Amino acid sequence: MEIIALGTHARELLERATAASSGRAADTVHGGPGRALRQTLLTLKAGAALAEHENPGEATLVVLLGHVRLTSGGASWEGRQGDLIPIPEARHGLEALEDSAVLLTVVKLP
Repeated sequence: MEIIALGTHARELLERATAASSGRAADTVHGGPGRALRQTLLTLKAGAALAEHENPGEATLVVLLGHVRLTSGGASWEGRQGDLIPIPEARHGLEALEDSAVLLTVVKLP
């Protein structure tokens, strides 16, 4: 079993996100193909966003660094370091209000 220092990894990924034209970088830290549970460390530089997309299953975000806004339909929720945000089971998007890192946890529905 490998223990991952999420804070350290988040700062490293945030450097990659800052250098990327998309303003984003991500790494699956647990799970993957053939597994129901998947956890992905996602970093976004300030102003970068994930366009609205479908939710593949039950999902949450934990804000590790920064400040983000989750949107779905006409609603929005803001999260800061330490916040847990349940992701609605609907189309949604994510925007970084400042340089941010989040841990996305998804359990794919059958």
